Amino acid sequence: MPMRMRRLRRTEALRRMVRETRLDPAQFIWPLFVRSGTGVRAPIGSMPGVSQTSVDEMLRDAEKAVAAQIGGILLFGIPDTKDATGSSAWDPQGPVPAAVRAVKREFPHLVVVTDVCMCEYTDHGHCGLLTPSGEVDNDATLELLSREALAHAEAGADIVAPSDMMDLRIGHMRRALDMAGFTQTPIMSYAAKYASAFYGPFREAAESTPAFGDRRSYQMDPANGREALREVKLDVEEGADILMVKPAGAYLDIISAVKRETQMPLAAYQVSGEYSMIKAAAERGWIDGDRAMMESLVAIARAGADMTITYFALEAAAALRNR
Repeated sequence: MPMRMRRLRRTEALRRMVRETRLDPAQFIWPLFVRSGTGVRAPIGSMPGVSQTSVDEMLRDAEKAVAAQIGGILLFGIPDTKDATGSSAWDPQGPVPAAVRAVKREFPHLVVVTDVCMCEYTDHGHCGLLTPSGEVDNDATLELLSREALAHAEAGADIVAPSDMMDLRIGHMRRALDMAGFTQTPIMSYAAKYASAFYGPFREAAESTPAFGDRRSYQMDPANGREALREVKLDVEEGADILMVKPAGAYLDIISAVKRETQMPLAAYQVSGEYSMIKAAAERGWIDGDRAMMESLVAIARAGADMTITYFALEAAAALRNR
């Protein structure tokens, strides 16, 4: 007799029993944007429900993350001053080190990941030092990225996550961390980071829009898949502990290929544009926002991601509890 596939779809209990991909709040990492001040919670217009916060307000979000049993938080800093070298990036009193110390003091078991890049800190908005001709100077930037990573590690970050896409930065950062005694600090590499249109709302949140040009000379071409495998292989050889694919939704094939080829712990970043599109369509009644949220997260996990960085982390955790 022929198999009837619908037999196991008949009820929710049956569907749940044979479900192949399961989500858990521990898989989610929640991005947070931190700046100086007290009592600051500044909403991001293009990202409903997301705000820039001062450290004291960020701690309220960290408390929610702990209560929801979310895997961790990812911190981005918005400095008070910017310059050509992004010197605020390694200021021990800057927003990210201050936030790390506060979280580890109040919630020591919450995993704190820090974004390591220059774009939020430079006055030109690019991810490194510029040459006189206006190009990003790859090798001169490596030292600055390592200084930033060290500032975060010294503050108590559990994981540092370089997002700059400079060549050789993982090896340089690993050596710098090891020489300073942080041999146990893992590096989560933005290994395959594409020059994507889906980053638009993030530019507002992190105040990191380039003053000129774009980032296509150092972020990956969306048309390239095999190149991603070369990128991640190099980062593994240089000492990356966790790999990342960014964005997630339009790059499920890359997530799958990276997982298959490396078998490394793998993160995927469901970026601002992915989040905002679902939010905007849901607000207009065009889609069921909760179902679209969960379907998008299941797809990322099904493709092979072990953890998902998502602005939906708190909402998704609540949805999982209520099922």
